[in-house]
Amino acid sequence: MEGVESKEREVMVAKPVAVVGVCDLLLRLLAFTVTLVAAIVIAVDKQTKLVPIQLSDSFPPLNVPLTAKWHQMSAFVYFLVTNAIACTYAAMSLLLALVNRGKSKGLWTLIAVLDTFMVALLFSGNGAAAAVGILGYKGNSHVNWNKVCNVFGKFCDQMAASIGVSLIGSLAFLLLVVIPVVRLHRRT
Repeated sequence: MEGVESKEREVMVAKPVAVVGVCDLLLRLLAFTVTLVAAIVIAVDKQTKLVPIQLSDSFPPLNVPLTAKWHQMSAFVYFLVTNAIACTYAAMSLLLALVNRGKSKGLWTLIAVLDTFMVALLFSGNGAAAAVGILGYKGNSHVNWNKVCNVFGKFCDQMAASIGVSLIGSLAFLLLVVIPVVRLHRRT
């Protein structure tokens, strides 16, 4: 009887570890996918519009083609770079997780620290892009910055979608940090 009970305990202990391993892999795959999508969506974000400019009351408005591109704002460049870094890291950590399978505790400690860094990096990139996006959407009357999303609607919509997708990646990395902490808390 004792042998049977100990086998049941082993199975019960092994099962949560396997589930956590699969959960870890799925979250890393999700983080990789959504940060890749966010980076691609912003990298192709560009819109050209003819904007009427009134030079004088006596002349008709002059239609000037203006182009909105992601690399014209440093916050959007930062956002793209943070997503590219997070995507690359997610791919590397996914490969390491598949190869390592919990063998090296030192490696998992490093991965946990880097996961935390990715959370901070992605949230800072999302915040920077969202702040500039809100300025583009609403403008700022105090400093005479006009809103531009009424002119470049597609550009702003694509940027908002990219920020939303990147937030999912941020949350995936956050879960990669929180789940082991909760698991560690349950052990104590």
